[in-house]
Formats: sequence, C-alpha cells, structure tokens
Amino acid sequence: MASMLYFDIGNTNTKIGVGNGDALLASYVLPSDERLTADQFGLALLELLRHMRLAPEDIRACVASSVSPGMGLLISRACERFLGLRLLFAPEDLSIPLENRYALPHEVGADRLVGAYAARRMYPDAPSIISVDFGTATTFDCVEGNAYLGGLICPGVQSSASALASKTAKLPRISLEVTDKQPTPGRSTVTSLNHGFVFGFAAMAEGLTARLAKGMRGPVTVIGTGGFAAALAEVADCFHAVCPDLLLEGLRLLQQEHAAK
Repeated sequence: MASMLYFDIGNTNTKIGVGNGDALLASYVLPSDERLTADQFGLALLELLRHMRLAPEDIRACVASSVSPGMGLLISRACERFLGLRLLFAPEDLSIPLENRYALPHEVGADRLVGAYAARRMYPDAPSIISVDFGTATTFDCVEGNAYLGGLICPGVQSSASALASKTAKLPRISLEVTDKQPTPGRSTVTSLNHGFVFGFAAMAEGLTARLAKGMRGPVTVIGTGGFAAALAEVADCFHAVCPDLLLEGLRLLQQEHAAK
C-alpha cells in the first residue's frame, strides 16, 4: 500500500508522521532549525524512511501544516529533491472543511485549524469540542457543529519553564514529571517548581475549558494533544480523550478526504 508523509511544522519541533492513508503508523520529532539545509533535512528523511523499511518511491504524498514559513520552505525543498514530491500545505493547497468564524480568518494558525478539524472528524457526534494543544504555546480551540469559533492562546509549559530558568540564577531546570496526584507544599525548590508547573497548568486547563464550555452548546468534549497532554491528563479531570498526534491525524484525514474527491 502507498505510504504518505505528514509534517506538523512548529516553531520548536517538527513532527513527522508516516501513514498509509488509512492509519498513522509511526511518528517522529525533529527540531525546527532553520539553520539546517534542505539537504540535511532530506537526508534525515531518508534515514527515517529506512527505519520504517520504506524507500523514497514508496511515498505517494507529502502533506503539511506550518507555523514556520522558513521551515516550511526548507522541508518543501527537501521533499522535492529527495522524494520528487511537492509538499502540499493546509489550508493553502488542501482546504479545511470547517466554517472559520475568526474575524480575520487568515490570522488563524494552520496547526489550530487542522487540530480542530481532526477533533471534529474523530468525534462527529459531539455537539461541541475544545481541543487543548500543549505546544510552544498552550492553545484552546473551540468547535461547535461544523464551525471553528476561535479560542485562546496561553503560555506553553516548556517555554515557560525555560524562560523562568533563564531569568533566575538560582532556580534549577526541572523535569516536569507527574509523580503525584495532588500538589503538596514543596519542601525543596525542585518540588516547588515541579508541582507549581504541573498542577498550575492542570488548573489552567480545567478552569479555562470549564469557562469556555459555558458559552458553547453542550455537552462539550475536551481533547488534549501535544507532548505534555498525556502527563497532564493524569492530574487534570477535564479531558475526555488524549491524542498526542492529533495534528498528524488531522493531516492524514484531510489528505484522505481530498483524495476521495
């Protein structure tokens, strides 16, 4: 069966999914580093395919969402040279079948729209959905029926931790591991920081999804995604499901839907 490559191009990392159209088979993460050349990224792609026991000629399509124009161009050139394929972008090349109610629709990041679309396709019977993505920023995206309503953009977990560590000489970097179910008064700086971040972001997710849901048609399904979602779902009671690769699934579903047309 023909294989596809899906690229979730973020400001910090680029997630790469390998699928066969019907399912996402594997995902990988590479840094979003515009100092790389297209050749360097292309060679990394070939190594990724080798790991999956695939050859370049096995790939039939490359689809991406990008919030980093520089990385988007770099990966586009790599796909053309090493795979002989044009990288298709959502929503520029593949329109996203959601009613976009943003005041200025072009301002919405492609990642947010693809995530909202994926959530809607995965939960077609839910009256309303809130997708919470823990990436470089923490975003809350709201879907009601087939309409993308908009959402919220908040600080990201890792970026906030890095910013705090860089501005404070005596505060250590922390692991952000979830080892307790409830916060306790920290008796060390590490515990104080770890519990502050873990339960602080859990409380933010609980509080903001509850407040957003009050203005949406219920019941509201809340989906967590991003690298920190699974850990936070252990201590936050607002999530109905966690899909770490929601955006890659959205790209897969979008490509499949357009191919069917």
